Amino acid sequence: MQPKHIIQLDDVEIEVARKRVKNLNIRIYPSEGRVAMSIPRRTSLRTAERFARKKYDWIKKHITRNREVTRKKRKQFHFCSGENHPVWGEVLTLSVEHVHKKPAVAIQNEEIKLTVRPETSLEKRKSVLNEWYRAELKREIPGLIEKWEKVMGVCVNEFGVKRMKTRWGTCNIRAKRIWLNLELAKKDPMCLEYVVVHEMVHLLERLHSKRFYRLMDNFLPDWKQRDRLLKGDKKRC
Repeated sequence: MQPKHIIQLDDVEIEVARKRVKNLNIRIYPSEGRVAMSIPRRTSLRTAERFARKKYDWIKKHITRNREVTRKKRKQFHFCSGENHPVWGEVLTLSVEHVHKKPAVAIQNEEIKLTVRPETSLEKRKSVLNEWYRAELKREIPGLIEKWEKVMGVCVNEFGVKRMKTRWGTCNIRAKRIWLNLELAKKDPMCLEYVVVHEMVHLLERLHSKRFYRLMDNFLPDWKQRDRLLKGDKKRC
């Protein structure tokens, strides 16, 4: 199998593979949330990138259209008692208690207990739960960074958590800052460690090159299995 390369065009990531083809071809896979390009074996990556840039508007149009369809199909939560919400890879039932005190979230008896005031709106209930997810991540991330800094011999100056539509994490190499997607608090903890390692490896290798994946194999031999836990989602590392 020919190795894949990655071309990054702003917020679009394109997987490039050299094949026995005569022309450069771009395909979008909506169900997998990825963009792939096949190029002739002798074509340079620079030529492939120029071709992709010419097709950028076409690519964005199809990606945007697919996101709109997905958004409409996505289950809508009302943040009421009885709903099922994921936490660290497990599905727990939400229990909402209305009391006149400060909003809070806790895990009790395999339930997510959300305490809010009686007049609290749907958006506020959603915000309270999301801030709890954020706190959960911020509790776990520092230990992972410290662990892998020692293994890799790199230093992360700063990390943050935010909502991202298409990526599980990003790395600002110059600032040595990594961002992790808020949705990772809903995934198996192995997924969070995988994304942290992935972004930290970028401090050693900027591109998704052969060296990058060799480093991933060396540091986290089961990273492909962890990656499969995230399959089915459109976000990319």
